[in-house]
This record gives sequence, structure tokens and C-alpha cells, in this order.
Amino acid sequence: MNDYWKTAKAREALAGYLFMAPTISILGLFLILPILYAIFLSFHKVRILGELNYRFVEFKNFLRLLADERVWIALKNTAEYVIIVVPIQTILALILALILNSQIKGKKWFRIILFLPTVTSSAVLTLIFMWIYNSNGLLNNILAFWGLPTYNWLGDPEVALKAIMIMNIWSTAPFFMVIYLAALQDIPNSLYEAAKIDGANEIDRFYNITLPLLKPVTFFIVVMGIIGTFQLFDQSYIFSGGSGGPNNSTLTVVLLIYQYAFRSLDMGYAAALALMLAGVILAVTLIQRRFFQEDKGD
Repeated sequence: MNDYWKTAKAREALAGYLFMAPTISILGLFLILPILYAIFLSFHKVRILGELNYRFVEFKNFLRLLADERVWIALKNTAEYVIIVVPIQTILALILALILNSQIKGKKWFRIILFLPTVTSSAVLTLIFMWIYNSNGLLNNILAFWGLPTYNWLGDPEVALKAIMIMNIWSTAPFFMVIYLAALQDIPNSLYEAAKIDGANEIDRFYNITLPLLKPVTFFIVVMGIIGTFQLFDQSYIFSGGSGGPNNSTLTVVLLIYQYAFRSLDMGYAAALALMLAGVILAVTLIQRRFFQEDKGD
């Protein structure tokens, strides 16, 4: 009987692995192998012109990061972008979800209209906003009409990154709004009715029922927002023509990786920079988890 049980378990395990084989193969080919190859590259000086050649340089690529001024500029720009965009897009997404979850008229149409930027190509949106941000574009005309100061949105180092922030907040908040809306509709109405009977007003119900029950969803949204903002590339590339200008004001870490990898052809150094970015994202995510960690008694 024991031998038969072992054989049955072995067959069951084999069947399970066979079902998982396609997924494991795809993950291994397109995720695990590239990560391992990036780690390998980060310890080498790579020559790709002519005969492919790898020269082991130990930790020189990582030590070079510390002395590279452009790395620190890119990190500063990326950190500023993350710190400003993530909280605003999260709060805006929650506000929009609360509005659409209320009894307003035409909320189905509002959902469609608000969600349109999310399903539009990022490159197309960037080109549209470049037209809006033009010196004689729509935004400056509106500001001038109301007697407000106008800006050189694309050419002024002080406002170029902020222009990208505005565009991305407008285009990404609706996606997180849908996630919040689904979570809000999953909260039982009986909780609000019981709190209302106990004399809790709308503000009390929001802070004591809605926000605590949205905590896991908020953690997910914040983490996804952080990962997405740290990976800012296409908008910065299109806005600056790939240079990160004006005056490196829109230079991000991912754009810098692109420049080193595909313009300077310094693959080893670009891989080291990519691993550094992955480490930063992982560290920030773990810190966020500490803030959003649920009570042990839950």
C-alpha cells in the first residue's frame, strides 16, 4: 500500500509539473535568464562591436556609479518624480472612486471618459501634451486668458519635469481609480448602516470604515505606483528627444540606462545601473510594506 501511495503521489507531482512547464519555461526564458545575464554583464566590460568579448572587471562598474555625476542627477530627478506623483495620483484616484461610487447621475459615462487616457498609447499622449505645452499651445493660452503667468514647459529646466508629472498624474490616476472603485463596491453596506445607527457621520464612516478596509488595496496601488514611476522612460525620452534635457532636468535612471546601453554601447555599466535601480525599488517597496503592514491580530 505504501509503495502504491508513493507511486500515486509521484504521478500527481509529475502531472502538476507538466501543467506548469509552459509557464515555468516562459518565466525562465523572459524573466529569470535576463536577470541572470544582467548580473553577469554587470561584472564585465563588454565589447559588442566586432567580435563579442567579455572582460571581467570585478566591482568596477558598481564603483563607477558612485563617481558618475549623471547617475546622481538621474536619481534626484527620479526620486522627485516618485515623491510627488505617487501620493497625488493615489489621492486623486481615491477621490474619483468615491465620487463615482456615490449616487451621481451619468457615472457610467464619467467612468468611460476618465478611463480613456489609460487605454491610450503613452507615446500618443506625450505627443498630444507636447502640443498642449507648446509656447503658443493650449495651456499657455488658457493661462494668459486668465491673467496667469505662462511658462516654457518644454524648454525651462525648472518646469520640464513638472510638465511630465502633470501629464502622468492625469493619465495614470484613472487606472488606480478603477481598482479603488472595485474595492469600495466590495465593502458591505451593512457596516455603514450600523455605524450610521450608532451616530457616526460621513467623515467618521470614511475614516473608521472605508480607509481601514482599503488599506490592502492602497498598499497595492502605492507599490504599483512606485514601481511605475521609478521606471519612467518613454515620456522623458519623447519630451527631450532622448537627451534628458533641458539641462538634464528630465533625465531619469531608465533613460540613463538606455543612453549607456544603446548610445555608448557600455552594456556592463548599464547592467550595473539597472541592478542598482532594482535594488532601490525593492528597498522602497519593503519600506512601504512596513508602513502598510496590518496588525498582527488581524
